[in-house]
Amino acid sequence: MARMTQVTPFLMAKDFKAEVAFFRDVLGFEVGFLGEDPDYAFMHRDGVAVRLLQGTDFHDWLDREDMQMVYFDVDDIDGLYAELKPALDQLPDGRVNPPFDRFYGQREFHVRDEGPYLLMFGQGISTS
Repeated sequence: MARMTQVTPFLMAKDFKAEVAFFRDVLGFEVGFLGEDPDYAFMHRDGVAVRLLQGTDFHDWLDREDMQMVYFDVDDIDGLYAELKPALDQLPDGRVNPPFDRFYGQREFHVRDEGPYLLMFGQGISTS
């Protein structure tokens, strides 16, 4: 059975570079990944992590101003998706984005809940 291993919040940044600098220089976080198009950073320290994004239009398939995002790291993304698929198939169209690979080295699937949350599940893509 697939396990969830960590949950990380997405934080929307008005000034992306300043936010990255704050987490790095003030709070002592390390930069695990830093992208510039779109502006995205994964930062971690002491077993906790945050994901920073510039602006609010990260997910074109969900056009919602009030969207909040939560990221669940898992150890078997395709196994978890297969486990949840029967229930996910019962959701209305547009609520599930099936597994896909991201430019920042994660394989993910996304589920929109009943409210303002986009639940994102992901696993690092092996380079070997």
